[in-house]
Formats: sequence, C-alpha cells, structure tokens
Amino acid sequence: MTDFDPEKFEDKYEHYFPELQRAYRQAFETMNDAYDSELVHAIDQQVLAESEPFYEGDGQFRIDLPPDPTGKLTGVVVDGEKAEAVLERYVEEIEAQLRDVFGFE
Repeated sequence: MTDFDPEKFEDKYEHYFPELQRAYRQAFETMNDAYDSELVHAIDQQVLAESEPFYEGDGQFRIDLPPDPTGKLTGVVVDGEKAEAVLERYVEEIEAQLRDVFGFE
C-alpha cells in the first residue's frame, strides 16, 4: 500500500506512476480472464491509452475517457452494446484497482 496524498495526485505521473501502472495492469489481467481477450486488448490499447484517472475525494476515483470511446475500436468485431458494457466494466475495475492500490479498500 502506498501513502496517498490527494495533492500529489494532481501530478500523478510524477508521484504515482508505478501505482497507476499496477492498477491498470491488474485491471487488464482481471478483464482479460473474464472477457474476450481481443476486445479487452483493443479497449486497453485504443481507448484506455487515452484515458485519464482523477481522484474525486473520499477514496473515489474517476476515469475520463476520450470522446466516442467505442468508436475508436478498430480491428475487432463486436456490437456496440457489448463494447460499451465491457468498457464500462473495465472502467469500474480500474477504479476498484486504484482504490485497492492506494489503500482505500
């Protein structure tokens, strides 16, 4: 567990880069075990690579996604509803992993 300072999270890549990598990696592994790996990989590389985590306070995190995130998916055949559902679950998993990595759970 890492001592978390909300003010340092403003410069998260300077102060918490290893923790962010660990949370995203753990979320990827969880999602890859539970869902279509091709879709999970596409979401990871084409959508989440452009995402931005923010600390909301009270141990809660938010992941901002790029505009039209499922529209960015290429090279994978999936219907829009499934892509949106998996992306939503993936974002929830990242937020949960961030809470875990920073000791809020």
